[in-house]
Amino acid sequence: MHTIKIKPGREKSALHRHPWLFSGAIAPYTQEPDAGETVRVLDHDGRFLGWAAWSPSSQIRLRFWSFDEAEQIDAAFFAARLARAIQARRSLAAAGNAARLVHGESDGLPGLVVDQYGEVLVIQFLSAGIERWRSAIVDALMSQTGAAAAFERSDADVRELEGLAPRVGLLAGKLPARVDIEEYDIRYRVDIEAGQKTGFYLDQRANRRRIGELVGGFAEGADVLNCFCYTGGFSLAALKGGAKSVLSVDSSADALVAAKLNASLNDIDASRAEWVEADAFQYLRKLRDMGRQFDLIILDPPKFAPTASHVERAARAYKDINLWGLKLLKPGGLLATFTCSGGMSADLFQKIIAGSAWDAHAEAQIIERFTPDLDHPVSLNFPEGDYLKGLLLRKVA
Repeated sequence: MHTIKIKPGREKSALHRHPWLFSGAIAPYTQEPDAGETVRVLDHDGRFLGWAAWSPSSQIRLRFWSFDEAEQIDAAFFAARLARAIQARRSLAAAGNAARLVHGESDGLPGLVVDQYGEVLVIQFLSAGIERWRSAIVDALMSQTGAAAAFERSDADVRELEGLAPRVGLLAGKLPARVDIEEYDIRYRVDIEAGQKTGFYLDQRANRRRIGELVGGFAEGADVLNCFCYTGGFSLAALKGGAKSVLSVDSSADALVAAKLNASLNDIDASRAEWVEADAFQYLRKLRDMGRQFDLIILDPPKFAPTASHVERAARAYKDINLWGLKLLKPGGLLATFTCSGGMSADLFQKIIAGSAWDAHAEAQIIERFTPDLDHPVSLNFPEGDYLKGLLLRKVA
């Protein structure tokens, strides 16, 4: 086993149990560990800091498995970490038959994401360390969950930063002809092989339910606009909640086909649902020109700022869509606006939305904040995991 030392003064984050150490903190070494190899990490005086996975291609050179010197990093270690993560999700069973079982660093398994859709597990191996233990992880997951199949969706861009090629395919068992899930009283069909991320956005489960409740608060039904609707999650929640009409916009024709299918699975009255393939940035302006107004608007765009280096450009995009959202909102109406950009802080996001309101000549109040559902925890020692943030605004005037 290789030993890696940290430069003087660079051990503070490890002492505070942050799971990452960057390349600039690593002291010179004589021999390069293998990709994903577990290394013993010491401070410059030789004191033990932790056990970590080595990633030679990434700026995040070390990802810590454990800060306990007595702990052994082996198949049993991963089985125990997985069991702990899965047990923590048992309380979500009432919400439906889909949940995130493992949420990377926040579950002590950096680079591993596991989502369960009914009897199928969808797994992402996103770091060199977790890649090295893939067989042991799949075996433990299949044993502990009793799943019928495990499918890999390791096709995220971050794998390239780890020096890993994308991988997609069946890992274990046999896939069913269709993968359908239930979320509260709504059914969805999930495309685990080609859908975004692992096929669905489980992190918005509680927020979708909340949208349905908010729609129910409009006595005569609400006219709703859902931009970046993907496969219709928020749209179906609004329709089930009693919306008078829901206009759903997305640039992907395939996503809209899936959204319409999901609507049919739930016996939605087609006359209340309109699906539009369009660029949301342009279509918001078109709706203004048409004189449209809405009681509730949902803006849940894709990740504009994956890292801090993208924040300036992302800020312009968030400001633009929220400006037009506020212009299209009726007085007394509600705007549910989100960012899933890890590089965007909650404070900065709020400031951007305040700028949108100013430019829209709108007065608005924050009446609620949105976070991921309970199966997407954020470790106190890993604030970077706090990626999904949202605001519910009421337009006063």
